[in-house]
Amino acid sequence: MTEPPQPQPPDWVADAVFYQIFPDRFARSPRLPKPHNLQPWGSPPTNHGFQGGDLLGVVEHLDYLQDLGITAIYLNPIFMSASNHRYHTYDYHRVDPLLGGNEALRALLDAAHARNIRIILDGVFNHASRGFWAFHHILECGPESPYIDWFDIYGFPLHAYESKEKPNYAAWWGLPALPKFNIKNRDVWDYLLDVGERWIEFGIDGWRLDVPEEITVDGFWEAFRERVKKVNPDAYLVGEIWHLAPEWVRGDRFDGVMNYPLAWIAVNFFAARTLRTEFSGASFALAPLDGAGALQHLQRALAAYPAPARRAHLNILDTHDTARFLTMAGGDSTALHLAVMMQMTLPGAPSIYYGTEIGMEGGRDPDCRRAFPWDQRRWRKATLTWFREAVALRHAHRALRRGEFVPVLGEGDALAYCMTDEGATILVAYNTAAEPAMLKLSLPPDQWGRGEDLWHLDHVGNAIAWPHAATPDRNGQLTLRLPPRGVRVIKWTR
Repeated sequence: MTEPPQPQPPDWVADAVFYQIFPDRFARSPRLPKPHNLQPWGSPPTNHGFQGGDLLGVVEHLDYLQDLGITAIYLNPIFMSASNHRYHTYDYHRVDPLLGGNEALRALLDAAHARNIRIILDGVFNHASRGFWAFHHILECGPESPYIDWFDIYGFPLHAYESKEKPNYAAWWGLPALPKFNIKNRDVWDYLLDVGERWIEFGIDGWRLDVPEEITVDGFWEAFRERVKKVNPDAYLVGEIWHLAPEWVRGDRFDGVMNYPLAWIAVNFFAARTLRTEFSGASFALAPLDGAGALQHLQRALAAYPAPARRAHLNILDTHDTARFLTMAGGDSTALHLAVMMQMTLPGAPSIYYGTEIGMEGGRDPDCRRAFPWDQRRWRKATLTWFREAVALRHAHRALRRGEFVPVLGEGDALAYCMTDEGATILVAYNTAAEPAMLKLSLPPDQWGRGEDLWHLDHVGNAIAWPHAATPDRNGQLTLRLPPRGVRVIKWTR
């Protein structure tokens, strides 16, 4: 049996900071004519309503994203679809006209690339929609359709719409609107690989792959990777997998996965006292963690992967499939601030879900997909400042992007770890208690010089002037003072 290649993710991913955009809800450009039956911008989101966000709106707000420190954008699906989230694709070769069509994607790619911002698209290849041309052909022609084996059909007439009858064909989660492709059919296989390759040739910088574990046909994802990487070896492939899954990033399928385990650790530790456990899900249980539990889970999550794969994960706090972090945290903005610091100081590319940086809230889908409020009076300015400073901190220090993780302390309300790289050690220490803390830390014995305090904001964004950074003794012992609900980041250079 041939051993799979070693992971070799694109080098740029380790240094990237992503911004996830749900296209219908981020920004609406006045340059793009719209149909009349749209919900007013900012209306409570519904399962079927459209609010008119588009790709030109993203172009018009690239200054905002660049100021935040964003270097890559992950777009939820953009292809033609009869749903506001566009996971019901009916034409994989055309960008939805409501988003501006293929021309708007070209404008976005050109404008983003001119700023060295990369764009990855959401690839939904496990299922299509009942409007997809091959499935529509079967709906019209029945068992005589030449495309009958593009899907797994169990009987006729098809129960393709809501009724007392379950769909008599393979459908994602049994939803009649989402027929599952029969990828064992070589024509389907080739069609989907052509789609993956076509948009890389168009100029996108990678794919986020939706529910990839549900495509169980041997060799499909390996072939997908081969086709994509042949066009652009630097293209990024990241899979939507909610658990530890090292087998997916061995070098033959994906470069990284969406790091839901990190999001789970962050919300359960930093928001332990204010968690709204009613927002738990089957794959995302909300239950308080103390420092010992947080460190144990963090070590386990990092140890599951080789270093190249760790640096290529998409490190998230919330997404379109979860409640907003701030809502899960019971409105505790301090918990969000501390979680962002963790997100920015660990291996993997941080990904900010649009609006989280200004304190947007929202419950389960569709409430987590609210329209971005461009009226700045509705923004949490301290949260935005915290995000900008934390992103800038990551960009400024290689050890935070490419260093090795060293556990230091996990107990009670405290958590601490180091990131080490090329003669630099950066300590990140958290105190989640409402009172100041004195932590006694054991760092690796070394020739420690005087440290430099890199973080000077308290939990609400006020500046802190430390008298000097603490210095470990020759045995690595350090006593560190932390503010309440606070974090210190200290760098030693050898």
